Amino acid sequence: MSGSKFSAALQRISSILHSIRFRLVLWFSAILALVLFAFSAFIYINQRTAFIGESEYRLERKMVALGAGLTVTSKGILVPPGVLQDTDVLIFTNSTGQVLASHGPLPEQDNINLAKRARQEVTRRNSSSNILSWMERTGSSRLNYMFVTVPLQNGPGSSGQVILGSPADPYGLESRLLITLVAGSLVTLIIALLGGYWLADRAMRPVHTITQAARTIGETDLSRRLNMKSRDELGELANTFDGMLGRLQAAFERQRQFVADASHELRTPLTIVNLETSRTLASPHKAEDYRQALAVIQSENNFMTSLVNDLLTLARMDAGQAVLERLPVDLSDVVLETMERLAPLAARNAVHLEAGDLPETRMLGDRQHLIQMVSNLVDNGIKYAAGDGKIISIETGTTGETVWVRVSDNGPGIAAEHLSHLFDRFYRIDQSRTRDEVGSAGPNSPAGSGLGLSIVQWIAQSQGGVVKVESQPGIGTTFEVRFKAA
Repeated sequence: MSGSKFSAALQRISSILHSIRFRLVLWFSAILALVLFAFSAFIYINQRTAFIGESEYRLERKMVALGAGLTVTSKGILVPPGVLQDTDVLIFTNSTGQVLASHGPLPEQDNINLAKRARQEVTRRNSSSNILSWMERTGSSRLNYMFVTVPLQNGPGSSGQVILGSPADPYGLESRLLITLVAGSLVTLIIALLGGYWLADRAMRPVHTITQAARTIGETDLSRRLNMKSRDELGELANTFDGMLGRLQAAFERQRQFVADASHELRTPLTIVNLETSRTLASPHKAEDYRQALAVIQSENNFMTSLVNDLLTLARMDAGQAVLERLPVDLSDVVLETMERLAPLAARNAVHLEAGDLPETRMLGDRQHLIQMVSNLVDNGIKYAAGDGKIISIETGTTGETVWVRVSDNGPGIAAEHLSHLFDRFYRIDQSRTRDEVGSAGPNSPAGSGLGLSIVQWIAQSQGGVVKVESQPGIGTTFEVRFKAA
């Protein structure tokens, strides 16, 4: 195996060992192993106890049968036929523990050792009248024997013991049970490991799909969607991921459009300034020509200053850095201050500012931002309603628990298809009205950056208000902003 293949294999193994599905399978297998161990231990201990109880009962029955037909002679022990098996052990001892007679397959030394052990059991338990039982592995046969012992009266003032033993598990049931439990537990764990890993891999497959999709999605490819149909938690995660992609795509599109529009808006006045400068410097001109060129440059500079200020305002708003106060404000005072500030601009554009009903309309808001909001509405009306006989009316009022400010004009009006886009950034109703026309027509030509109404909408919404617009072509336009009354 080459070095690259070996490294790839190591990375693959490391990836598996650090994966969530491997840890899930590991924890599941550990819990299952603990349960299997506890269950197997319970079964084994319970069955072993049953085996020991059965052996004791069997030996006691044999002891009763031996008591009826057992004969001890100088030649040994005569056992009644059919009572003892070939593997059973029978030993007689005197009071000192010496073996008097024995029967069974064990050698003499094992019988002597068993006699000593029986005497120790009697002494340890401090009893010579009850039947005693214990279990021991014999030295020669390596079998677990169950032994019982009863007192034996050898003569006047002399007593010994009768020891009867039999294999505790003559058929090897305990060993087979232990092997069965261990093998069954191991097989179960192996099946659980393989099946658990398969199930975990199947369950985590949507996560792998989401990961692969996230790796392939870039800023220029946000249109991809997972479209998972499952209704479980992973399906919910995938749907959330799709929703996030949709929001990111919309945000990137807005950003791209914003940058493109801002670049376009700034490029036009810069071009005009460059053309005017080049034309003026190309050859000597009269003082009036220089004055006209400087007026155009000043007009474009004012436009760029206003555009940059609006862009900074929107950037702060989008970034959540605009701090708004919540103080008592009278909308009527806001309207009066706005009219004083914009009166010279209205007069220069032959527009008459008219104050309607201005009752006290108090609300909680930020005074400076409200002044900017009303100023943008009035400025928008001045730009698009300029001309002799044009009137902009401003009034305030209270309706129920809401207060409102209304800005109306008798300008050309707005077609219905434009109303839903009025508050979009850089949107203009008359797309033919460009900065080229403004630059050529002079500094008093009405034009804007297309950001004023976007700022109006943000200020209104940030203070719990809503903006409505009604317009009829040839009649005029009315903007109304409503807030909750203080």
